[in-house]
Amino acid sequence: MRRAARETVSGLPREFWWLWTSTLVNRLGAFVATFMALYLTVERGYSASYAGLVASLHGLGGVVSSLGGGVMADRLGRRPTLLVAQTATAASVALLGFMTDPVAIAGVAFLVGMTSNASRPAVQAMMADIVRPEDRVRAFSLNYWAINLGFAVSSAAAGFIAEYSYLAGFLIEAGMTLACALVVFLKIPESRPAAAGAREADDPVSLGTVLRDGRYMAVVGLSFLVALIFQQGFVGLPVAMGRAGFSPADYGLAVAVNGVLIVALQIPVTRFIEHRDPRTLLVASSLLAGYGFGLTAFAGSVGVFMVTVCVWTLAEIVNAPIQTGLVVRLSPAHGRGRYQGVYTLSWSVAALIAPLMSGAVIDRLGAQWLWAMCAAVGTVAGAGYALLMRRLPPERPAADAAPDPDPDAVKTGAEPEVSTA
Repeated sequence: MRRAARETVSGLPREFWWLWTSTLVNRLGAFVATFMALYLTVERGYSASYAGLVASLHGLGGVVSSLGGGVMADRLGRRPTLLVAQTATAASVALLGFMTDPVAIAGVAFLVGMTSNASRPAVQAMMADIVRPEDRVRAFSLNYWAINLGFAVSSAAAGFIAEYSYLAGFLIEAGMTLACALVVFLKIPESRPAAAGAREADDPVSLGTVLRDGRYMAVVGLSFLVALIFQQGFVGLPVAMGRAGFSPADYGLAVAVNGVLIVALQIPVTRFIEHRDPRTLLVASSLLAGYGFGLTAFAGSVGVFMVTVCVWTLAEIVNAPIQTGLVVRLSPAHGRGRYQGVYTLSWSVAALIAPLMSGAVIDRLGAQWLWAMCAAVGTVAGAGYALLMRRLPPERPAADAAPDPDPDAVKTGAEPEVSTA
């Protein structure tokens, strides 16, 4: 066990671990998203509809910044984008804690969603810059593990903090986000490949370039379908369980399995899948996600719900690092920020659409139809990956990745150059 853990974390550059630390600190302080609905309805006395509107505006901010953050990561660099995004997030979260007017709360919530999501394309692009191609699946998996570990801890702590003071939760999150910016400022140099500037001048990448990249947009579309399925664990499942007579505590117990399994299994599962065929893994994870939720139609007890959560959580563990690795594989080094931004957009849009979709289906047709649709969408996504990746070019190092002239810059490995025509 100790040897396996050592092999999992060995061979990754120091810069990766500082970036990983920044991610962990950020997620450890992610209190506001957990208690926002309670804060608005219980502390401020607003309606559930207003709380839903604020959540939607927060998500809309993320949709906007997915693209803006990607452009910034390519134009300004990964490090400046992270510093701007994290500093702005800290300021906007702190400001939100002091807002009392409903219009002001809604406006600042939109700003928080926009600033907090802007760093994601830069983080993913930087990770691809500093980690060797053969280690990327492992690196993305470790980062995903840090996200879930931090979120599990912060979710548990949020309740205790909210009992003491909601404002304290806002200020603690702002402080920890500022700590992330400090880690980036002190420990993480710019990682954008030196050849990227020259390549972008000769072969510029715009958002239009990404949108016209048929193969890549097919990956984004499939990612959207898979994200739509996974969102049901947090929007469709609680509603369906409530309609079936289960308590909020029952739902909390069932969905807690998701976080526990990710923390417990992400690293060992990654060791198993790291060098296996990504096509097979993406097809399998899509089917597991779809049919994992499909099995929910037959759940009649908390125990059975927990079993279904186990199935789709395994799909999530496999899908997350493999999907992100595929995105990097199809992205030119000088356009990684924009490509990652469009990929992030697929998840942001899914987070906006999933609540509307699940609510409408449950109200009009019943929860059984929602779970059947999840199985159907998972099947479509699996078939899409099987077709898309039949002739996917092998990953190969770029011949034009020149060393960065800055002596303090990250020494990147060979860059993958895969045709995106």
